[in-house]
Amino acid sequence: MHTATQASALDLSTLRAQFPILQRSIGSHPLTYLDNAATSQKPAAVIDAISRFFRQDNANIHRGVHYLSVQATDLYDRARAAVAGYIGAREPREIIFVRGTTEAINLVARSFGGSKLEAGDEILLTVMEHHANIVPWQQIAAERGAVIRVVPVRDTGEIDLGDFGRLLSPRTRIASFSHASNALGSINPVAEMTRIAREHGAVVLIDGAQALPHGPIDVAAIDCDFYAFSGHKMFGPDGIGVLYGRAGMLNALPPYQSGGDMIERVSFTGTTFRAVPERFEAGTPHISGAIGLEAAVTWLRQLDWPAVHAHEQALLEQAETLLTEIPGIRLYGSAPDRVSLLSFNLEGVHPHDLGTILDSEGVAIRAGHHCTQPLMQHLGVPGTARASFALYNTPEEVERLASAVRRARHLFA
Repeated sequence: MHTATQASALDLSTLRAQFPILQRSIGSHPLTYLDNAATSQKPAAVIDAISRFFRQDNANIHRGVHYLSVQATDLYDRARAAVAGYIGAREPREIIFVRGTTEAINLVARSFGGSKLEAGDEILLTVMEHHANIVPWQQIAAERGAVIRVVPVRDTGEIDLGDFGRLLSPRTRIASFSHASNALGSINPVAEMTRIAREHGAVVLIDGAQALPHGPIDVAAIDCDFYAFSGHKMFGPDGIGVLYGRAGMLNALPPYQSGGDMIERVSFTGTTFRAVPERFEAGTPHISGAIGLEAAVTWLRQLDWPAVHAHEQALLEQAETLLTEIPGIRLYGSAPDRVSLLSFNLEGVHPHDLGTILDSEGVAIRAGHHCTQPLMQHLGVPGTARASFALYNTPEEVERLASAVRRARHLFA
């Protein structure tokens, strides 16, 4: 068990000073930002990198022969290589820049599903998936006549590997599941799930949106076919994300969108497409976003991750301890392996009302179904309050959270 004292290896004051927004107040209260699972705050290194690009290097990339275009292209290519290295991709061309996890999943659903799925084929999902990893598969399944199978979740918030294996069949073409739940925090054994799925001949896509903010991963070690994540949740800018895919598999898929820069040759009698990554990056990409994401990755590489993990787990344990002391509190999810995220409800108080009361004291949380309505139905609730902790949060902020929840209880008593 980690404690707040054990987490002292992290220099929180120096770390927090790198995030300009954490210095502000909400009304008369200091900002206590506990909505990190929705989006993280950005360090000055990321903000400065984006500003510097627009001030000094702004130009469109590829094909330009002037200095600024060449410079911008170099920066964009450098960002791809940096991201590839951070997640353990075998080569930079396996990194496709997209708008975020949602577009990455849609890309695979449309390109893989639209070209590979046939009537009667099966898609395997889990109950804990975000809507972004459900709805695209529903749409393509309806078009292709495929069938969606759903792995149940234990009351603890864990996936039963036995259930996962039993629901795989010779007709399973793809298994798509989250690395970490955005509503319960549960970290899934994705390497083992990938191994089981691949033994059944299924392709594997992992939604990594909630995992990357809590440390680097290794896609080669996991051995998945696709891995998707968003920049804005991992201290980078919004509007930029990544689809990792095996180069051979990506090159065998049809383009998700078409237009400029993804073509090899165009005539009115036909068009040929470029290889990856350009094959899936039609039009002018989010150049500044990629540069900001590289800055985030560079910043993340400098962190002492064992100390970060200890600190985040200490915050989670402190929050659980303080909240369970409050009468009427119910916590959701007790998997032994979780990211620093806590979902809860207070008896007699709607999650939205609870969120509003906390906001009046400068405490920012998320309230609602968290785009996981099937999971909420499984839990038997319309939604929850969710406090999600990042590496810059402090034990004092956890105490403010608990104090604000206690105040809400007295208001509704």
